[in-house]
Amino acid sequence: MKGTLQHKINSGKSGIVFYSLTPPKITTESEKVTIIAGGQIDRLKDLEIDGLIIYDIQDESLRTDKERPFSFIPTISPEIYSKELLATLPVPKIIYKSIANHTREMFADWLSRNTDLEATVFVGASSQQQLQATNFSLSDAYQVKREMGLDILLGGVAIPERHTKKGDEHLRMFSKMQNGCNFFVSQCIYNINETKNVMSDYHYHALSNDTRPAPVIFTLTPCGSLKTLQFMEWLGIEVPKWVYNDLKYSKDILQSSIHTATNIAGEILNYAASKNLPVGFNIESVSNKKDEINAAHEILENVLHLVKPMRNEVAGAKKAVPAY
Repeated sequence: MKGTLQHKINSGKSGIVFYSLTPPKITTESEKVTIIAGGQIDRLKDLEIDGLIIYDIQDESLRTDKERPFSFIPTISPEIYSKELLATLPVPKIIYKSIANHTREMFADWLSRNTDLEATVFVGASSQQQLQATNFSLSDAYQVKREMGLDILLGGVAIPERHTKKGDEHLRMFSKMQNGCNFFVSQCIYNINETKNVMSDYHYHALSNDTRPAPVIFTLTPCGSLKTLQFMEWLGIEVPKWVYNDLKYSKDILQSSIHTATNIAGEILNYAASKNLPVGFNIESVSNKKDEINAAHEILENVLHLVKPMRNEVAGAKKAVPAY
């Protein structure tokens, strides 16, 4: 399975689709954890996804002065949840690993205990305070993995909002590629203009440097309430005013968000096709409410429908994607 995912990524094909989830909170009773995992396996086992992302959720209260809409409770470690509860799900697992609060020795120890991972995405500290506490950076994490010579498919995080503020997200991405990243997963997107801006700079930088761009997997999520919308903004997701208004005043905010996310996917595919950029999608729900999880699965089905024509095409083939 790892080889299949690695081949798809290395061949530069568009149309890769991930689904992502967060492990249960550590306060969840073991019997309930088993039930939750069983339900997730049943829902995902027959879907045509290329991989499952399992998040490593950290307390990011130092990143912003805004109050967190939902209280933070640590979750089960993603690698443990993957190996012990989701082992029977026959898809590659992409394990997120936050390096926050890790020293070089702690991180090397974690890697040595998880050499059997199929794929991983390292996530840097969310604030300067976290980074200063251990003085262990994302670059240090890449170096440790490289020195250990581990054959684990490596991904990086891409944040279009950061590109709007600093204008260098595409350069960060190429730096991560030089450090071994084979693909990127974005933060959830609702702002198509910010997304196209970073895609454009990423494309033209690759073109001018005769470099092959790595696939970028864009994350989409539904929004079922103003509380969820508030949480998305706390996470740093940029929601344009017109989109915010459309969601806030819609008769059915959940269906409106499904429509918005699906249209964003179509726009990204068409723009990427015009630039021969390899792109894909990751579907998640930032809420643990049943209706929003169901909505995430609806977006997943819509996206699978959109990318179906290209999943068996030669990499780089241009094909317009109709509006959904």
